Amino acid sequence: MNRLSIFVAACAAVAAVGISTYPAAAADGAISGTVKYDGTAPAPKKVDITKDKEVCGLKPHFDESLIVGHDGGIANAVVILKGAKGELKPQNVEFNQKGCDYQPHVLVFPAGSTVDIINSDGILHNIHTYSKINPPFNMAQPKFKKKIEEKVEKPEVIRVTCDAHGWMKGWWIATDTPYYAVTDANGNYTIKDIPPGDYTVQVWQEKLGTQDQKVDVKGGATATANFSLKPKG
Repeated sequence: MNRLSIFVAACAAVAAVGISTYPAAAADGAISGTVKYDGTAPAPKKVDITKDKEVCGLKPHFDESLIVGHDGGIANAVVILKGAKGELKPQNVEFNQKGCDYQPHVLVFPAGSTVDIINSDGILHNIHTYSKINPPFNMAQPKFKKKIEEKVEKPEVIRVTCDAHGWMKGWWIATDTPYYAVTDANGNYTIKDIPPGDYTVQVWQEKLGTQDQKVDVKGGATATANFSLKPKG
């Protein structure tokens, strides 16, 4: 048997047992942690309902711009890997008007996604976005118009209000990276499927601003990045 025949036979044997001739890629890692309030958290501020009380007044409403749990964890803070490249997969994400609140209060998605604006209340709402990079959006949504679709092409932090109900405020955050998370009611978050490497993790909170932290992600392991935020000034 000549050398070529031996090589072909060896390759066939490797393929037969399902062994790759290439080294396996390093496993992805993750980052998790908690975002907490530094100091004594302010008491929740109740919001007065001045319109459509038969729908909007069925439950108490509170200012959602800073929600701090009993252990100091901050809800609705956004954590991203700043500038981390990866495949963006635009999607349809839901922004619901229910009980005259925005659900969720903070909606995060990859740039290029479409926001499905839902009216679950059966009354007149008006979606008004405040943006500089993407075109601003301002449209009435009467009860018969259950859904409006709005595409957000470029990365940006966008404030959202309802011109019909002044206490309704929320945020759309279109990212330039697929690596992001929003903290839960206890301030916890996890970002998964991160290739090994050195990253800058940034947290954003609508009243407390941003904070950065360097993190080294190892393959197959979970790194920790905890944040403590305090009022500006």
